[in-house]
Amino acid sequence: MGALPRPLADLAEELSRLPGLGPKSALRVALTLLKWPKERAQSLGLSIHDLREKLHFCSMCAGLAESDPCPICSDPSRSSELLCLVGEWDSLLALEETGLYKGRYLILGGLLSPLDGVEPGSLEIERLVDRLNRGEVREVILALGTTMEAEATASYIKNLVAKSFPGLRLTRLAQGIPLGAEVKYVDKETLKQSMVHRQGL
Repeated sequence: MGALPRPLADLAEELSRLPGLGPKSALRVALTLLKWPKERAQSLGLSIHDLREKLHFCSMCAGLAESDPCPICSDPSRSSELLCLVGEWDSLLALEETGLYKGRYLILGGLLSPLDGVEPGSLEIERLVDRLNRGEVREVILALGTTMEAEATASYIKNLVAKSFPGLRLTRLAQGIPLGAEVKYVDKETLKQSMVHRQGL
């Protein structure tokens, strides 16, 4: 970025790496931050620092939390017989908002997409196998959405469960979710209904 002062150019360049922010938008954000009172800008910087320092991945579900295990995994009132698989953490948050599901989760860290280089080794498949090997889980619920990537992931997990855990019940959210939708974008009531009326695979 040409004639910009170095600190401003550096910040704009870093911001432009965020999703949805191109070089021009990033520069606008950087200029906005420059107009903020010094204390407010420092507070933002501290929040970004704390995000990395204080948040951890839960060793059980791979979710973000300040403690390990996270509050959901350490809650004794939640059933360890139900394991809901989601692609990303924000899908877990969407399901939790329904207040309906009382089991445990596992966040896969994405969905299979060979064209984008996302293979089974890129996901938390090993963590899933470890959880299932403990013998507590009776039902695995796939809450992956209805995209092509979700279908590829569901098919892979179905084959894995059929081969290695034949007695395990495998279900998916009911088909009230529109085709091509991600779980995190589905409204609360539809999510509730799709969890209640989940279907066997």
